[in-house]
Amino acid sequence: MTEPHDEGSSAPAFPVPRTCPYRLPDEYVGLRESEPVSKVTLPTGREAWILTRYEDVRAALNDPRLSSDRGDPDYPMLVEIAKSDKDSNLSIAGMDAPEHTRARGAVVGEFTVRRMEAMRPRIQAIVDQCVDAMLAGPKPADLVRAVSFPVPSLVICELLGVPYTDHAFFEDRTSTMLSMTLPPLTRQRAFKELQAYLDELVTSKEKDPTDDLLGRQIVKARKKDAYDRDALADLAFLLLTAGHDTTGNMISLGTLALLERPELRARLLDDPAGTPDVVEELLRYFTITDIITARVAKEDVEIGGRTIRAGEGVFALGGAANRDPAAFANPEEIDVERGARQHLAFGYGPHQCLGQSLARIELEIVYTTLLRRIPDLRLATEADSLPLKNDVAIFGLRELPVTW
Repeated sequence: MTEPHDEGSSAPAFPVPRTCPYRLPDEYVGLRESEPVSKVTLPTGREAWILTRYEDVRAALNDPRLSSDRGDPDYPMLVEIAKSDKDSNLSIAGMDAPEHTRARGAVVGEFTVRRMEAMRPRIQAIVDQCVDAMLAGPKPADLVRAVSFPVPSLVICELLGVPYTDHAFFEDRTSTMLSMTLPPLTRQRAFKELQAYLDELVTSKEKDPTDDLLGRQIVKARKKDAYDRDALADLAFLLLTAGHDTTGNMISLGTLALLERPELRARLLDDPAGTPDVVEELLRYFTITDIITARVAKEDVEIGGRTIRAGEGVFALGGAANRDPAAFANPEEIDVERGARQHLAFGYGPHQCLGQSLARIELEIVYTTLLRRIPDLRLATEADSLPLKNDVAIFGLRELPVTW
């Protein structure tokens, strides 16, 4: 078992907050160059390893000896979590094979490219609705509140069959849970409240399975006599929390880059077919989930020439990997011509993000709609004064004031 950090250790503190929308912490860049597999001290006082090179991160995320089991007492946590919360593995995100393979296989059909593409007209309508409301309101407007979070919240609510009237509740509980600075009891209370909400939702759908993801999963599992209501509630928890927060933050950061870089705006407006390339490069460049990909070694593993012992925790830093010059030429530049589809913004290996096709479509539609419908959209403040979400596990902007 990994021991609590010794006060005499020289392992640096982790994570390091981002202080600029466009830059990763200099500490990660320095470690990638000098000590790409290195020990750090977590806020809990324990030590873990961090990986900062692209090659090492990919290897770790695809290695079955590195476990995703959040119930493991050695699993590296950035914040203290009550044992009862650890016992909830957040469905497939906290499973290893073969359980993970079976659970993912049961739901992966809901997220095929074809099914997600079929949602494109509805997503476009949701984006237009949010843009209409913003244009009808006062200037300047906060794009975070007007578009960035309402769009993915509405989309994931419709996909799962969650009443959108409850969006303020689950958005608030999600941000509270992801905080790395709020007291443990506060985070735990938010976790329990959201868990209870989704448990009630699943109970209602058991009585009347509606034509949405949760309803279809209930019908499908019952036909196979394999229905597990707790597992479905955990899946709903994972999809609801991950499905709006990540995409919402990428909408804000990507829009900021588009507003500050006229060449990117021109690329989207003049060459709609090239929109996917712009989205992929923005995903690589920002990599907002840089610090949440954690694992625990089930046995000794050698990565990057270092031995990670059984019971030791590992954080595979996708953001540092996506800025690795060994994988991407001039990685600190936004270059839509690079074809960055091998980036790690959605992870890699068996746990690669289920909803990545949906996220891509949402980003494509939001970016192009904003620039097409509001050609004079611009920042209403200086970029360096924007409040950052650097005290939570998923990076983003708290506000993005815009005008037109």
